[in-house]
Amino acid sequence: MLNTFMVRVVAPILRLLLHPRVEGLRNVPPSGPLIVASNHLSFIDSFIIPLALLPREVTFIAKAEYFDRPGLKGAFSRWFMTSLGHVSVERGTQRAAMGALDQAIGILDAGKAFAIYPEGTRSQDGRLYRGRTGVGALVLGSGARVLPVGVVGTDRMQPVGKSLPTPFARVIVRIGQPLEFGQYENDPPARARRAITDEVIQAIQKLSGQEYTGVYNDRGPAS
Repeated sequence: MLNTFMVRVVAPILRLLLHPRVEGLRNVPPSGPLIVASNHLSFIDSFIIPLALLPREVTFIAKAEYFDRPGLKGAFSRWFMTSLGHVSVERGTQRAAMGALDQAIGILDAGKAFAIYPEGTRSQDGRLYRGRTGVGALVLGSGARVLPVGVVGTDRMQPVGKSLPTPFARVIVRIGQPLEFGQYENDPPARARRAITDEVIQAIQKLSGQEYTGVYNDRGPAS
């Protein structure tokens, strides 16, 4: 669970500075396994989304580098990321990807909410890219519902390459109704993963209003 200091002290400060406008909070199920699927425009998304969905705790998988840094800064980073509900994972290999999937399914099997960016990495031009099928694999592996989220304006709050966000920039978090995909349980897995992912991306696009490219974002993770 999120620690008391984070909920009572840090979250109100972040809410004051970042001031996201949240639409559709009533659509967030209060309990049970839930996959939160969002577009991805900025590093700050991984702070805005947990803030917007409170009191529901949301777990993100974060790069291991945020947990492995040495010294006092490293200790603070580990505490802060852990307090937000983020968990560490190695990235860059097929084995790591499978480990991340297993870790996510374990979180969902425990009845928690797990967040994922179906595009795989941040959009550097503001458009919405074709989804990777990891979200479909999570649905098939866990049976969890998907909560689509469209984030607007975080690319202006903290553009790629900017180390700190701009306080009080206008950000909107739009939360759609949960999606269920039981109709695909008897389909071939590859086809089901693709169909589920495409439906999730369509739902995100309706919320975010982004132009949809129809192709993968192959630029690699933004620095």
